[in-house]
Amino acid sequence: MSEQDEQRTPAEAAEAAAAADEAIAQATRVEGRARVEEVEAEVAETDVRRLEEEREKAEQEVEQLSRKERKAREKAEKEATEAREAREKADEAERLAQESARKAPAAAERPTPTSTASVTSPGVGSESAPRAAAAAAKPDEPAAVAAGGGSAADRPEVLIGAAFAGAFLFARILRAITSSDD
Repeated sequence: MSEQDEQRTPAEAAEAAAAADEAIAQATRVEGRARVEEVEAEVAETDVRRLEEEREKAEQEVEQLSRKERKAREKAEKEATEAREAREKADEAERLAQESARKAPAAAERPTPTSTASVTSPGVGSESAPRAAAAAAKPDEPAAVAAGGGSAADRPEVLIGAAFAGAFLFARILRAITSSDD
């Protein structure tokens, strides 16, 4: 022990020990605050990096949206061009139709088609033949159809005959397939 320690009283020694303990405690608190500030600095740096990454991601999304917007705009312009061309074609077709209608003779000037039954028959009565009555009932029908001409779709007896022939052939084919000639 040194001379100073021998000259101290126990109260002074206790006071010195308490001061030393307080100095150690204060140093520990300062060191703890320094560590907390280091951690806070690291957190702040991490936040900065995270914000930079979010900004980069947002910039990429903006770029992608810009591409999508540009493509959508180009598609809309293309569709508008196609619609304009279709409108021009429709207007041209309408103009040609009107021009053709002006050049063609008026409907009133054209002779109306009549069937021979309605021209030669004095009238339709209870004693008239059924075909004559049918022909007189349809004065707008062309003479070729009334006289027995026209397409097969206009004549129900042809359609019925075709259906019968088809069913007959189907039955024969089905019978040939299912019959066992073993």
